[in-house]
Amino acid sequence: MSHYKEHPIFERPIEIELIRTMSRRPLTQKENKVLDNYYQNAADICDAFILKPAAEWLHTVDDAPEAGDMLFGDFWYRGELCIMFADTNVGKSILAVQIGDSLSSGRAIEGLEHAHKAEKVLYFDFELSAAQFKKRYHEGAYGDYQFSPNFARLVFNPDARTIHKFKTYAEYLNNALENVIISSGARILIIDNITCLRSGTEAAAGAVALMSKLQAIKHQYGLSILVLAHTPKRNPAKPISKNDLQGSKMLINFADSAFAIGESQTDKGLRYLKQMKQRSGTQVHGADNVRLCRIVKPFNFLHFDFIGREPEARHLLHYTEQHRRVTEDRVAELNSQGHSIRAICSETGLSFGSVCRMVKRLEREG
Repeated sequence: MSHYKEHPIFERPIEIELIRTMSRRPLTQKENKVLDNYYQNAADICDAFILKPAAEWLHTVDDAPEAGDMLFGDFWYRGELCIMFADTNVGKSILAVQIGDSLSSGRAIEGLEHAHKAEKVLYFDFELSAAQFKKRYHEGAYGDYQFSPNFARLVFNPDARTIHKFKTYAEYLNNALENVIISSGARILIIDNITCLRSGTEAAAGAVALMSKLQAIKHQYGLSILVLAHTPKRNPAKPISKNDLQGSKMLINFADSAFAIGESQTDKGLRYLKQMKQRSGTQVHGADNVRLCRIVKPFNFLHFDFIGREPEARHLLHYTEQHRRVTEDRVAELNSQGHSIRAICSETGLSFGSVCRMVKRLEREG
């Protein structure tokens, strides 16, 4: 016994001592409470599961997400692992930087609610060179765009020499991610893109393993993670679906939320955002109400300008030229009758921006 007193590290766990006591006498009310609390709340780091009565879980989270939990409107909430996917050259990286800039500066993207305080954001950029990045956020007459000090861009270090210390590339990468999370103190990560974080030829298996690891890191450090991914070549006549995610649609199973960027087939340069999965909020921007946007650069900051909402069907390939002519004729008729833009929108179901463009084009063409 003296050995245990001199070396407290070898003392028996509290639950074992209480169980041994039960064999000699009934436990006191205080001892019973200690044992109950241990089994309901304490989870050893070696345990695979955390056991709590179902009723206890109801008191560990809020009833519903609030606006302050929004990181990018209804598309991405705090504490989520979210996937944003689109075809090449549609603007994934542009939107990712715009979201990172918004969160790091505390300035909301117009029309999209988000957490109001400025926060540290890590943007892992595995797509652009330094020169390409500068081209997007510099303009001769205006100079460099002033990013917040909270916004950090990370790229691979070609001179890194520590990879040989790890058995696999995945172990090396996981260690590097955790090191930068701990050293920076940031709790918001944007990874552009998931393809660059894999090695080997097992594309689907590697991506699924990486998503699983990101979920584990998310829970361990209390992170919010946005992961960018590609879509393979797809049929522009069909709505965007979960099956369009490159590598494996199983990736979405590991995500808390997901949304896609689509290209309008009926209005050149127009894009739209469509929710594909949501757990924290509700589906606001589904197929019947996608969020329309265009890429603009009025000064020294390339970004998405959000301009309205419309059904996705109006921007698919099967929305024919004949249908457009019928729609434009109706807009022209209402405009000639003196109806306002908003009245025409209400009558036709078109967005304010679409009607404005049609009216201007009709006026130019006489």
